[in-house]
Amino acid sequence: MPNPEGSNSGNGPRILIADDDRAIRESLVTVFSIDGYEPVGVSNGADALEAHRVRAADLLVLDLMMPGIDGLTACRVLRSEGDQTPILMLTARTETSDRVAGLDAGADDYLPKPFDPEELLARVRALLRRSNSVPNGSELEVAPEIRVGDLVVSPETRRVWRAGSEIKLSKTEFDLLEYLAENAGLVLDRSAIFDHIWGYDFGPDSKNLAVYVGYLRRKIDDGHETKLLHTVRGVGYSLRIEQ
Repeated sequence: MPNPEGSNSGNGPRILIADDDRAIRESLVTVFSIDGYEPVGVSNGADALEAHRVRAADLLVLDLMMPGIDGLTACRVLRSEGDQTPILMLTARTETSDRVAGLDAGADDYLPKPFDPEELLARVRALLRRSNSVPNGSELEVAPEIRVGDLVVSPETRRVWRAGSEIKLSKTEFDLLEYLAENAGLVLDRSAIFDHIWGYDFGPDSKNLAVYVGYLRRKIDDGHETKLLHTVRGVGYSLRIEQ
């Protein structure tokens, strides 16, 4: 069993951090401790998987590139086991393809290095809110399916189909599509989407939303003659059937 760093710091949600850069890892442990979390730092994906299985974390922060088992592999392993713990991927790479790879592996969000600690904390808070947003109990009303053309979104099961074929989405992708589908035909501006999905507006220079929209568009529109997800330049995005 690895000897995790900072495992007794804080009594809030347990955050598991995997990064082979010791300075970054220790700084993240400090940031999370100060903010009231219980951070656990390990140096690779294998130790992250083991630590998570010994005592499950509430959220994982995984570096994309690490020796041995990297963040992508650890993410794929957890998702293949049906583990839906929120995962925030860190990456020093700027290529969109690398960020998309993290989303494809099942990550819920990504953050490029270097990053502002306040943005990191904002994203963590948003992921934790969303993971705890579904209350337990048998008296809840069943949310009806949302249909936009041949696209079907089921809020109850968090599943999506287009033309009868199921589409696999990450937590963030589903939340984004559900929000757009609930407001089908309307143009949602970037600030509204940031606030609804992340609870924080990352500003006009952030590429975060554009990456998610691009990846979601490939999943729901590629191979279909009728495109549903549209960009309204200078404003935002809309899910609709063009007349």
